[in-house]
Amino acid sequence: MGLYLNPNADAFMEDKGTRIYVDKSLLIRELNSIVSTKEDFVCLSRPRRFGKSMAGNMISAYYSKGCDTRDVFSQMKLGQEPGFDKYLNKFNVIKLDLNGWYQNTKKKNTHASLIEQIDKIVAEEFKEQFQNIVFGEDENSIDKCISKVYKLTGEKFVIIIDEYDVLIREQVPQSLFDSYLSFLNGLFKDTAIRPAIALAYITGIIPIVRDKVQSKLNEFTEYTMLDAAQFAPHVGFTAEETKALCEQYGCDFAEFERWYDGYRLSEEVSLFNPKSVTSSISRKRMGSYWSATGSFEALKDYILMDFEGIRQDVVTMISGDSVEVDVGSFLNTLDKFESKDDVFTYLIHLGYLNYNFEEQTCRIPNEEVRQEWVRSVKLSPDYKKLMEIINASKKLLDATVEGNEEAVAKALDAAHTEVTNPLTYNDEHCFQSAICLAYFYANTRYTLFKELPTGKGYADLVLIPYLPNIPAMVIELKHNKSAGSALQQIKDKNYCQALNNYKGDLLFVGVNYDEKTKKHRCKIERLVNE
Repeated sequence: MGLYLNPNADAFMEDKGTRIYVDKSLLIRELNSIVSTKEDFVCLSRPRRFGKSMAGNMISAYYSKGCDTRDVFSQMKLGQEPGFDKYLNKFNVIKLDLNGWYQNTKKKNTHASLIEQIDKIVAEEFKEQFQNIVFGEDENSIDKCISKVYKLTGEKFVIIIDEYDVLIREQVPQSLFDSYLSFLNGLFKDTAIRPAIALAYITGIIPIVRDKVQSKLNEFTEYTMLDAAQFAPHVGFTAEETKALCEQYGCDFAEFERWYDGYRLSEEVSLFNPKSVTSSISRKRMGSYWSATGSFEALKDYILMDFEGIRQDVVTMISGDSVEVDVGSFLNTLDKFESKDDVFTYLIHLGYLNYNFEEQTCRIPNEEVRQEWVRSVKLSPDYKKLMEIINASKKLLDATVEGNEEAVAKALDAAHTEVTNPLTYNDEHCFQSAICLAYFYANTRYTLFKELPTGKGYADLVLIPYLPNIPAMVIELKHNKSAGSALQQIKDKNYCQALNNYKGDLLFVGVNYDEKTKKHRCKIERLVNE
């Protein structure tokens, strides 16, 4: 048993002992299905604080010969699976936290020799644990030690590298990067060592860099925030897992959905931010916990880049809509951003955006992250008008509740101009985005539903309060007709059916936009739904 070669299960047991713990052991079921196959090299990337290290600790505790974890895993979800112990504590495990190594050597101002230190220390553990094998003087690197052990004993290895991409994200000196490439090449490209590896599991924030690192890691199958495939349920907390936590700790699941959901990795899997969910339960209040673990400058620096169309798309997403994105051009590197598509793709990997694979669009996933976007643009001159609309949105909401139709119409005029450009001003989708932007403050009091099926059709916008003593709203939009006709459609098509279980005041808001005058008109009616 060593620190890096065949480690014990202490880190895993510490994770498992936390007060709020979600059993993600079925990840190992997926890995077991590909052990010692052509698919046994896995790169699973995900945002920071999404459980990368905890997953690595669990995987190590399962496969490592340096511990006995049968009793633990037999009581977990994995333990209920047939043959759960097929590879339990059966392999030599090498587990490296590259970020930890880098930060420690950086503090000592010796990071140039980082890879040499890793090789040296792990090679020493090989000599301690395989004392019946004589290692030559030239066998002082991990790859050569693995090759020697496999040749003489036939024993296979599981390699786990956490934060494999830290040297890419830190943009280290070229000499260190070159030694890292050689390190990867020795571990994963040498055909002699390939049969000795039963499983390679590397994880980081960004996928494999396509112009520098891919040739060294092209045997890896990638699972990312763009397409996590069968690993999707294991990237964050699923809806079922989060709902169970809410029931256990007496929390409002609907509020957790609004704040922390939105990472939809497939039609079946929508994920919640693990850091935020556990922090919110612990502190007994909703808040921006994940974003507090990093600087908003990381987001700000990218969305303020001078690429064509980026400002318009940022405004659209802050208003609550999706925008198209081409994720195929990004090289997964931080020194070659060529377009807004590259920027948005990078922000998907960071967790600031969610990607819809089927529609090839991206959007801000939830309220927590949307607040971070607003913080990032609030001091920028380029977004001055946007912030004026956001700051005025509370007055607009109050004016709506008070029935001030003229004030509502004027506020929508300003929002419509900000969300659109001359080519899209009369676009109906942009009109709806303008409404959502104008009512930005409503997110602090309401859950907003667009195109909600109800009655005999779809209501354009329904606002259902989650705070007491404020009215629900149904907003209907019209082009080149009248606010009165919009109001009448709400009644004729019984759009208030969506609020059958709601008791309290209702506001029917009819809005018409005239393309010739580029003006809005508004009609508001109040009734009590008893």
